[in-house]
Amino acid sequence: MSGEEDQGATEALELWGGLECTVNRVLDTYFSQMDRNGHIHRLCDLERFASLGIRSIRYPVLWEHMAPDGLDRIDWSWPDDRLPALRERGITPIVGLVHHGSGPQYTSLVDPGFAEKLAVFAGAVAQRYPWVEHYTPVNEPLTTARFSGLYGLWYPHGSDERTFVQALLNQCRAVVLSMRAIRQVNPDAKLVQTDDLGKAYSTPQLSGLAEFYNARRWLAWDLLCGKVGQEHPLWNYLVGTGIEPSQVLWFKDNVCHPEIIGINYYITSERWLDERVERYPGQHITDYHGYRFVDMEPVRVLATPSTGVEHLLTEAWERYRLPLAITEVHIGASREDQMRWLLEMWQAARNARQRGIDIRAVTVWALLGSYDWNCLVTACKGYYEPGPFDVRSALPRPTAVAGLMRELAAGRQPSHPVLKGQGWWRRADRLTCKPVATPTAITSLHSKYKSSVNGTMRPILVTGATGTLGRAFAIICGKRNVAGILLSRQEMDIAVRASVECAVARYQPWAIINASGYVNVDNAESDIDRCFRENAVGPSVLAALCRERDIQLLTFSSDLVFDGRQASPYRESDTVCPLNHYGRSKVEAERRVLDHHPDALVVRTSAFFGPWDIYNFVTLALKTLAQEERFSASTDITVSPTYVPDLVNTCLDLLIDKEAGIWHLTNGEPVTWVELALKAAKKAGIDTSRLDGRCGNELGYVAVRPLYSALSSERGILLPSLDDALDRYIESRRQEASAEAEQNKSGRRGSGMVA
Repeated sequence: MSGEEDQGATEALELWGGLECTVNRVLDTYFSQMDRNGHIHRLCDLERFASLGIRSIRYPVLWEHMAPDGLDRIDWSWPDDRLPALRERGITPIVGLVHHGSGPQYTSLVDPGFAEKLAVFAGAVAQRYPWVEHYTPVNEPLTTARFSGLYGLWYPHGSDERTFVQALLNQCRAVVLSMRAIRQVNPDAKLVQTDDLGKAYSTPQLSGLAEFYNARRWLAWDLLCGKVGQEHPLWNYLVGTGIEPSQVLWFKDNVCHPEIIGINYYITSERWLDERVERYPGQHITDYHGYRFVDMEPVRVLATPSTGVEHLLTEAWERYRLPLAITEVHIGASREDQMRWLLEMWQAARNARQRGIDIRAVTVWALLGSYDWNCLVTACKGYYEPGPFDVRSALPRPTAVAGLMRELAAGRQPSHPVLKGQGWWRRADRLTCKPVATPTAITSLHSKYKSSVNGTMRPILVTGATGTLGRAFAIICGKRNVAGILLSRQEMDIAVRASVECAVARYQPWAIINASGYVNVDNAESDIDRCFRENAVGPSVLAALCRERDIQLLTFSSDLVFDGRQASPYRESDTVCPLNHYGRSKVEAERRVLDHHPDALVVRTSAFFGPWDIYNFVTLALKTLAQEERFSASTDITVSPTYVPDLVNTCLDLLIDKEAGIWHLTNGEPVTWVELALKAAKKAGIDTSRLDGRCGNELGYVAVRPLYSALSSERGILLPSLDDALDRYIESRRQEASAEAEQNKSGRRGSGMVA
C-alpha cells in the first residue's frame, strides 16, 4: 500500500450526502426528481443539509437543467446561488453533470457527438467554478446504459446488446473528455466515478451467465482504467455486437483513473439466477442469452441472507487498488429499517478500513427522498420514499435518519432504541417463496464477513389490547421488528398512576402508545364520567409520567373535536368546537396531554377501516351488500376515511422521528358515508343496488355529529390516497378469502386421506 493510501485509510471515515437529482427521459418526457422534491426552488435546503454534519455532497449542475436550449444559452443563476453557499457551510460539492440522463433533446446516449458535447458543457462549468475540485461527469454509466440500451426503459429505449455497448462507451468517453476539459481549468480536479456494484449468484446450470454478469458489472471502471483490451474476458462480447474495436481500444490510450471509485449498493444490487422458474412468482421470469430463468434478489429467496456490501468493497479494492467510497446508501423501507440499513453500511465501511482497505466515506443518498423508483422512474405515480428529510411536509421535515446521521458525523454511538433490531433483509419473513439452499459461494462469505447482531430492543408499550388500534399496532410492530408489548387495562390502567408506574418499571419502555379509550360516541352522552376517565384522565396521567421519565408518548384524538360548520377539510390549527361529549373528552385530552408533555404526539384521525377488524364500516358494508341485503349509510355526513395499516405505519414512523404536537392523519378524500360504501363496493365488484342512502338524523344517532368533519393537514399529507388504500384493502380481503378457501380445500383432502 502506498503512503498516500496509508494516509487515506487512517483518516476518519467521512459522512457524505447525496441529492437524488435524476433527470431521465422516457420518449419525449423528462422526469426530474428535483422538480418533484422541490429543491429546484429551495435555497434554504442547504442549511438543512449542513445541519447533518456531512463533509461532502454529491450535488447536481445538470446538463439537462442548465442547457436545455443549447450551450450558448446557459443561465448560471441556480448554481451561482448554491455552490458558493455549500462551500461557505464547509461542505465540499462533488458536482454531477449527467445523472441517469441522456442529455438535452439535441443529443442522446447513442449520439456520436455525445461525449464531445458534454465535455464542452463540463469545461464551461469548470470555467464558471474553477475552485470546484470533485466531479462525477456521468453517474452510473453502466447502469444507465442497461436501462437505456438493453432494457428499453429510458431514452433511447434500446433493447439490444449493440445499443447497450454504444451507450456505455459514449458515456465513458464523455467522462474522459469532460475530465480533460475540467483539468484544463483546474489541474487538481478529481474524478469520483460512481456505479452500482452487486454480484450475481446462480444454480450450477446458470453459472456461465452469472460469470458474464459478474464480469460486466466492472465494465465502466475497467474502461476508464484502461483495462479493456483483447485480453479482457468480455472483449469478444463487446466487438461481437458490431462495435468497432477502435472505440474500445481508445480507452487504453486515454486512461482516466478515478481518484475515488464510488460504489452504489442497494438491496437489489445482488441477484440470484435460477432456471427452475416454476418455483418463483411469474413477474421475475426473464429471457436473456438464450436462457429462460428467474432473476431475483438473493435476500428474498436464499435460506441464508446476504452478507451485505463488505465483500464487494474487498473485491473492488483488490481489483483497482484505488480509494473507495460508498456513494449511495438508501433503502425504501419503514423508518427503523432505513436507519438499520445506514448503520449496517457504516459498520461495513469501518470494518473494511480496519482490514486495510482505503475507503473514504459513506454517502447517505436521497437527502430529500425519491419519487417512483419502484417503477424505475418510467411514470409519475406519486410513490415517495422519504430520506433524512420528508418533503411531504410544508417544509422538508427531518426524520430519524437525520438524527442518526448527526450522531455518525460527530463520532457518537447511535442511540435510537430501534437500532437494536435486525432489518427485514436479515429476518425470516424476508422470503417471498420457498427458500433455496444457499450456494457455497455465499456460505464462504459468511465465514469471513459476519453481519453484526444488534441486540435487544427496549419496547414500546401499547394500550388497548381489545381495540382495533391496539391490535393493529401489535401486528405491525411484529412485522417491522419493533418490540411492542400490548397491554390490557388489567395490566396497565392508564387512569391510575400507580398502575402506569408499575408497568413502566417492569418493561422500561422508550415509548408508550395510547391506543385505548372510550369509543362509543352515542353511549358517551349518558356515560360521561367513564368517557372522560378513559379519554381525558388516562392520557393526562400517561403524559405527566412520560414527561418525568423522558418517555415518548403517542395518543389519539378525533375529527369529532370540530363542529362541522367549515366547508373545507379541517387542519391542525383550526379552532375546536365539539358537539358531543365524546368530542369534548378528546378536546380535554389534547389540552391536558400537551400541557403535561409538550413533546407528546397527538394524532387526530377518523373513520377507520382495515383488514383486521370485522366490525368497521367498510367491511360491514361489503359483507352486507355481498349477501344481497340492504345497507344504510348517511348521505349528509362527510368524513375522511383512514386505512388502519397506513395509519399505524405512519404513526410509528412519526414516533421514531420524535415528532410532537397535533397531526391530522387520514387517507385524505372527503366523502359521505354512502359515497364511501359505494366506492368500496364498486372496487370490490359488488352490486350496489341495495345501498340505502339516508340523512344522518334518520339513522338513530343519539349524539349530534358534525355534518362535515373531513381532515387535512398543514404539517404534511403522509398517507396514500383513499383509492390506493381501498385497492389494497380489497386485495387483502381477496387474499384472505383465497387462503381460507385453500385451507378448507386442504382440510377436505386431509379428511379424505384419514378416511
